[in-house]
Amino acid sequence: MESSAPLPPARPRRSSARDLAQIAVFAALIAALGLPGALSIGGAAVPITFQTLGVMLAGAILGARKGTLSVLLFIALVAAGLPLLSGGRGGLGVFVGPSVGYLVGWLLGAAVIGWATARLLPRYPIVPALAWTALGGIVAIYLVGVPVFALITGTPLDVALIGSTVFLPGDLLKVVVTVLVAKGVHRAWPGLIEPKSWPWARSGAIVTDQASAATAPEPTDRSA
Repeated sequence: MESSAPLPPARPRRSSARDLAQIAVFAALIAALGLPGALSIGGAAVPITFQTLGVMLAGAILGARKGTLSVLLFIALVAAGLPLLSGGRGGLGVFVGPSVGYLVGWLLGAAVIGWATARLLPRYPIVPALAWTALGGIVAIYLVGVPVFALITGTPLDVALIGSTVFLPGDLLKVVVTVLVAKGVHRAWPGLIEPKSWPWARSGAIVTDQASAATAPEPTDRSA
């Protein structure tokens, strides 16, 4: 009789090949977003690029682990000498330049966005998503990039911080684009990121949330 006791359902094992493919695709996306080149305003030492958009999308669509790994893969390819950064930059020399802090900040940014996105799913409300994506895609990246830039260039930290505001309009636009794209992707392909509960939430909160999402397609709900 003991052998007939039901076993807990096994969690589906994620395909390693699929994960690697997704990581590679988003690393390629970050590289492709560097093809239009960089824009330097007022002789800024750190160019304005579209590649931060790829970093944000990696975190928001793949989650913290795969999103961060895709950024790490991209950085490793740059370190290997491939000219994947905007303007055709690559090689170890990039890592002693004034923009190296932003490259490292990309890792933190993708991790923060992915961590938060897992806790915003399955609903993925727009306003919280915008706030968390801005926190990861702007604040987290600047938190590393600005001090390192100030250290390497010998610029006072407050001056470097004020100077970084030139990036804000473009980065805010990238945040909006990221959230709109991620919402559409998660609606079309649910399950790319496993929903998780907030650390301060009750342990069963995510289970309840997933159960309510699963029953959403019922006719009575659709008529509301």
